[in-house]
Amino acid sequence: MLQELLDDPAPPPFALLARAGRPGVELLLGDVVDVDRLADIPLPGGESAATLALIPYRQLSERGFECHDDGAPLRCLRVRSRVALTRDEVLAAVAGDVDVTPGGFDVADDEYADIVGRVIRDEIGRGAGANFVVRRDYLARLTGSVPHAALRLFGRLLTGEPGAYWTFAVHAGDVTMVGATPERHVSVDAGTVVMNPISGTHRVPAGGATTGGLLRFLADPKETEELFMVVDEELKMMSAVCEDGGRVLGPFLKEMRHLVHTEYLLEGTTRLDVRDVLRETMFAPTVTGSPLENAARVITRYEVGGRGYYAGVAALIEGDNDGLSVDAPILIRTAHLAPDGSVRVPVGATLVRHSVAGHEVAETHAKAAGVLTALGVLAGGGAAGPAPAPAADRAPSPSFAADPEVAAALTARNRTLAPFWLRPQGQDERPALAGRSVLIVDAEDRWTAMLAHLLRRLGMRAEVRRWSAVDPADGAAYDLLLAGPGPGDPRDVDDPRIARLHDVVRARLDADRPLLAVCLSHQVLAGLVGLPLGPLPQPYQGTQRPVPLFGRETRVGFYNTYAARLPAGAEPPGVEVAAHPETGEVFALRGDGFASVQFHLESILSADGIDLLAELVTGVLAPVRGGRAVRG
Repeated sequence: MLQELLDDPAPPPFALLARAGRPGVELLLGDVVDVDRLADIPLPGGESAATLALIPYRQLSERGFECHDDGAPLRCLRVRSRVALTRDEVLAAVAGDVDVTPGGFDVADDEYADIVGRVIRDEIGRGAGANFVVRRDYLARLTGSVPHAALRLFGRLLTGEPGAYWTFAVHAGDVTMVGATPERHVSVDAGTVVMNPISGTHRVPAGGATTGGLLRFLADPKETEELFMVVDEELKMMSAVCEDGGRVLGPFLKEMRHLVHTEYLLEGTTRLDVRDVLRETMFAPTVTGSPLENAARVITRYEVGGRGYYAGVAALIEGDNDGLSVDAPILIRTAHLAPDGSVRVPVGATLVRHSVAGHEVAETHAKAAGVLTALGVLAGGGAAGPAPAPAADRAPSPSFAADPEVAAALTARNRTLAPFWLRPQGQDERPALAGRSVLIVDAEDRWTAMLAHLLRRLGMRAEVRRWSAVDPADGAAYDLLLAGPGPGDPRDVDDPRIARLHDVVRARLDADRPLLAVCLSHQVLAGLVGLPLGPLPQPYQGTQRPVPLFGRETRVGFYNTYAARLPAGAEPPGVEVAAHPETGEVFALRGDGFASVQFHLESILSADGIDLLAELVTGVLAPVRGGRAVRG
């Protein structure tokens, strides 16, 4: 069957898939259909054994998020035939060169370095978010049949990137792509959802990885914080689609030929349609940023054109109405082959507050290296060269997963994390909270899904509502109003979202009704009680810090660029303030019927988060003891 594709000058639509944990290679044949929305993806049934959906980045518009509309179709291969092949027979059939003329990056190294600096200064430095991924594309050109080149490139990646989650080649009409992606985005099987955040990147030196090099990588706070940020961001998604949130397993190493990453697995259960899971998890923070909605805006500002399928997913849906499964890796480390022979290999670096421009430039080169080597554009020294040798002809690369020092360094990462997220999440009902209602105002950051999950575990009835759908008087029907976090400058009342938060928090205070405010909303509350607000000398995006909190010490996770400050001897009347003893940076406020925190109780970085949340909510729900006199 594979030989027939090679012999056909215009082969029909096909997909070759080599999936981690599964023997051999699957050859899928079928018909192509384009749909407008994820809900329209055709499900398996009848003559169709499965559906392979190629979901482009522009589908973010389904969630109302900003993106360049490049017209990339949501293309589905309705599978009519499946053939199981061995790796050896595939490699024998597809052996051969790919005739590619090298090119270069569309965004030059110095220009990309400038983008890194601007994102750190103008976006992270102004509260737009914790991290952002800005792409650039390596451009080349191939000669000959595009689908046949895709088959040969698949064989070269199959031998060259043995650590991939999926190695794949898809030819579906005018869409052809070949890749070796390391990262599952989401899978659902028998109601069990698994996500796989991968972040932190060690560039393997020419002589190969070493224990010492990996230990230095694992000890790097930039790499550690980068991984925790994406874990938090994907826990937001898990909390939105899973009844039991998401238990965190790991960390683990993901070892590739040119790179070593760190990763976690997140696991939970859902009753949602698999297409709804795909929609609610568009797209991975490892290729977008956080918070996701504002990351989409930042990407649109810094990237000139659309992403096509880069950062989207390939979703293989199988089963029937009695039970559907989906396996959806992220479309990264992939070559996109156009009908005219042009080749595009998009890559991006995760930009955080610690980023060094030169290092991020080098990371994009390293991320492209696996595909470019398979294309013959790069050899070991960076020049054009032959395909990688078959696996049997090369000495196997050593795995460091079982190295005692590496294993100990990985385990050490969990010592200060929240146990709540590391164990199965049963009910933890607190008598004072059982049955009480809370309206959670979402200010464009789905931390609110995690907060709702924690509060439900504590026995409360939680509803999350977007800021634009909340009237200042809406909270009257709820026992508690929780004003949530979000990006931006808390002083910028010209921003409709910030202005609405001011109105909602002020109205709740004026009504003397129980209020809890988190992060951005904490800053708004601090301003209303008369405390000065301003940017921090350095952002604390994705940072765990020990802080004094009303008589106790605790380690909590911060994601903030702005903060309130307590001037010496100027504590507002009726307000108890937890602040840094030297700088006056305000960590938390509380008074009769209200409390606020700068940090994220819900973050995996907040070791005692659920207990602190229970204490604060119990306190604000207690009878108000007197007038507040706190509005400034």
